[in-house]
Amino acid sequence: MKVLLDTNALLMPSQFGIDLYDELMGLFGDFEPVTLEEVAGELRGLARGRGRDAAAARVGLAMVRRSTVVPSGSSADRVDDRVIEYARREGCVVVTNDRELRNALLREGIDVVSMRGQKTLELIRG
Repeated sequence: MKVLLDTNALLMPSQFGIDLYDELMGLFGDFEPVTLEEVAGELRGLARGRGRDAAAARVGLAMVRRSTVVPSGSSADRVDDRVIEYARREGCVVVTNDRELRNALLREGIDVVSMRGQKTLELIRG
């Protein structure tokens, strides 16, 4: 199963102390982590800064190396729209903690993995 990791998902390990891959293994067993090139680009931009968000982005970039990085194949302006288009086209589950993106994905009938509390991940059917 392909599991698409959003920028926000890749920040969660540092921000909340979650082991993202262990949590996803608990939900799905075997899965294929996928990251869009545009998401990796957002993380690189954040990582150049200072502070907690930059540190979280550097951790996220290390996690990107454990996933398959692919082009979105979309010309949409916003990365969130590219995530939605890719997930719809490829039949992926999307991991994000971004409320706006999560709601948009669910409206499109796309399954989402999001944080429950601040300790675990849960699958929400779209």
